[in-house]
Amino acid sequence: MLSDLEIAQQASMKPIVEIAREAGIEEDDIELYGKYKAKVSLEVLKKLKDRPLGKYIDVTAITPTPLGEGKTVTTIGLSMALNKIGKKSIVCIRQPSLGPVFGIKGGAAGGGYSQVVPMEDFNLHLTGDTHAVAAAHNLLAAFIDNHLLHGNELNIDPFTISWPRVVDISDRALRKIIVGLGGKTNGIPRESSFDIAVASEVMAVLALTTDIFDLRKRLGRIVVAYNERKEPVTAEDLRCAGAMTVLMRDAIKPNLLQTLENTPCFVHAGPFANIAHGNSSIVADQIALRLADYVVTESGFGADCGMEKFMNIKCRYSGLRPDCVVMVCSIRALKMHSGKYKVIPGKPLDPGILEEDIDALVKGSENLIKQIENARLFGVPVVVAINVFSTDTEREIETVKKIALDNGAFRACVSEVWAKGGEGGKELAEAVVEACDVPNNFNFLYPLDIPIKDKIEIIATKIYGADGVVYEPEAEKKIARYTELGWDKLPICMAKTHLSLSHDPKLKGRPRGFKLPIKDIRPSIGAGFLYPLCGEMRTMPGLPSRPAGMNVDIDSEGRVVGLF
Repeated sequence: MLSDLEIAQQASMKPIVEIAREAGIEEDDIELYGKYKAKVSLEVLKKLKDRPLGKYIDVTAITPTPLGEGKTVTTIGLSMALNKIGKKSIVCIRQPSLGPVFGIKGGAAGGGYSQVVPMEDFNLHLTGDTHAVAAAHNLLAAFIDNHLLHGNELNIDPFTISWPRVVDISDRALRKIIVGLGGKTNGIPRESSFDIAVASEVMAVLALTTDIFDLRKRLGRIVVAYNERKEPVTAEDLRCAGAMTVLMRDAIKPNLLQTLENTPCFVHAGPFANIAHGNSSIVADQIALRLADYVVTESGFGADCGMEKFMNIKCRYSGLRPDCVVMVCSIRALKMHSGKYKVIPGKPLDPGILEEDIDALVKGSENLIKQIENARLFGVPVVVAINVFSTDTEREIETVKKIALDNGAFRACVSEVWAKGGEGGKELAEAVVEACDVPNNFNFLYPLDIPIKDKIEIIATKIYGADGVVYEPEAEKKIARYTELGWDKLPICMAKTHLSLSHDPKLKGRPRGFKLPIKDIRPSIGAGFLYPLCGEMRTMPGLPSRPAGMNVDIDSEGRVVGLF
């Protein structure tokens, strides 16, 4: 079997000018980055404003194993399959971070015969958006320390500074640092930290903004510290927001690429799905929906993470409404959720998980049942996509289909897009078209004008299945303070593990009888949400003992090798 990279390098790509033209984008509205990728001007939205919106599909998943279960593969494959059955589709996905690319997870361009190309460009820098995010973020960090050195006119309390530095590499040695060492000319010594660049609030802002002027306002609202009177200090107060916007003026434009079957693909923004909302950009979706009959996007991690935030955060700010949810699952992941098998990154799968085990499958399918319930809470039809592996048996597949249909799924289909490309997703595409034609009753899970605690408890009890919420003193203090500041009307972006419906990654399946602990709650005022912390959240990953980057090199002809 060819590697993902070998498949991608054998692809028959069209010039991106041609992809744009076929999608309905004029050549004057794109900026070329070589032959096969381009940025799309936001001016195109004005030209398309009178066109009707296409159907809007969010691809999500059950609670994943640490290996992931094919959500991006399904997203890309579904879009190609829709084209196969005569529908005009565009796919919109996030840009990957270099941290996972060189770490253990790998890239995010899909896999097998369901990929976005050029695969090397997709996973390595692309058009530099993440670097622009990092530059804007670090400029603000530099402004803060420079302000302290030159008299601290704003009376910033250094102990309240919450704005770290960022870099787009997994580097655990930078998690905690001390800056300003080496004498007075080097700044004021203080503790600080590094996050990975995609965890920056600037990245979340990029994903949720609607135009350059909205971007400027959001960057200005970013809170970096508090003054001696306990008032928030913002990027606007530091007079840095304008320069940050200038650094982001190209990054705000979505990137246009193509799939292996030449389906247009917007790749734009890459916020984390734990501390942020884990979805690609609003502007990319808005453009795509004016150009295509069907737009397929995806939400990070399971439905309890990215999909919930897609609905309650992204859809609030975009004004867009989904027509269908696709719930990706795999037989092996459902068996893991029985508690009988463990899946550990970098280690071979337990041989038992690859053999037929209906009992484990049925027990683990409680997770699928709950995630279907979660999607239906928003009033949207759910199509279950079973991402098949060669070890899956017909009996296992039929068991999952029956469980899905018995528990509220509109349809349940096998997806073979990894092995067969769009041809392997035609049944899924037909089901999605049917689901999109069913009138739905989309609704948000909570109104914005209720107290912060009420919003948290609605998410905890209805989405996670918790019996209630326990607040630590720091969280109680912050909730009271944020309410005083008028931030209580913002949506909630829960920061929790993606490996369980609960806060505890060891609790698989459908956990019951637990209370959700809220350790702290932090503001992302520029992005436009508050994020409660349900346990320790790692915002700077570390590399494994054998990083994936050790396999990456160039061959004798200068081509990239070892990239998945």
